[in-house]
Amino acid sequence: MSAALGGIADELARARRVLFVTGAGISADSGLPTYRGVGGLYNDGATEDGLSIEDALSGDCLAIRPEITWKYLAQIERNCRGAAPNAAHRAIAALERRCETVVLTQNIDGLHIRAGSSSVIEIHGTLEERYCARCGAEADAGDPAVPPRCARCGEIVRPRVVLFGEMLPEAALARLYRELAQGFDMVFVIGTTAVFPYIAEPVVRAARAGVPTVEINPARTRLSGMVRHYVPERAAEALPEIARLADERRPPRANDPEME
Repeated sequence: MSAALGGIADELARARRVLFVTGAGISADSGLPTYRGVGGLYNDGATEDGLSIEDALSGDCLAIRPEITWKYLAQIERNCRGAAPNAAHRAIAALERRCETVVLTQNIDGLHIRAGSSSVIEIHGTLEERYCARCGAEADAGDPAVPPRCARCGEIVRPRVVLFGEMLPEAALARLYRELAQGFDMVFVIGTTAVFPYIAEPVVRAARAGVPTVEINPARTRLSGMVRHYVPERAAEALPEIARLADERRPPRANDPEME
């Protein structure tokens, strides 16, 4: 596997602009289980309320039975609250010293931003922000009430996330397509089954254009046969090693700290 990682590192060392597409698998080493519904917490089917987790965490349920939706959102928040960025998140953030990086993540845990990445598209939003859909006021993300209410108008607030059955935020989609229009020298897809078209599309587009593509995932996915490099390892193990090897092989630039 070290030889394969070396080949990936050679390509990363030459890249000036890199896209990382990430899913729940990258956060597994932060103690967040991978996701069916949310974080693998509901793999056995229906919740204790008799709903699938997809129904419980839907926009329709929030509108009709907000106490149900917030019950499970609170469980998810408790799982995310104690998590910290792991070596994979930190490796991506550290690459900003060497090349331009953009992160497209499905995750709502906020770990990429907490690791220090500055260009992150949280396509499904983040649990770390709440707002009132009635009056638009920002709400206290630490309010433990279930369901929490707006301090200004008393309406039940919601997290700034995309619930099941809801549309993706237009601003995030527009930003994604602006970034894709600029092009990338390399694309990584990490810890996701890529079932959503907007997650798979950047990888498929890059592979068809001959851009180096890398998948890091212990389990094969629909993209495994399409990417140039498939790495069947955990992201927290493989990505820091790839970054380390790339740093060793990357020739210093004139403005690099090593040249001063």
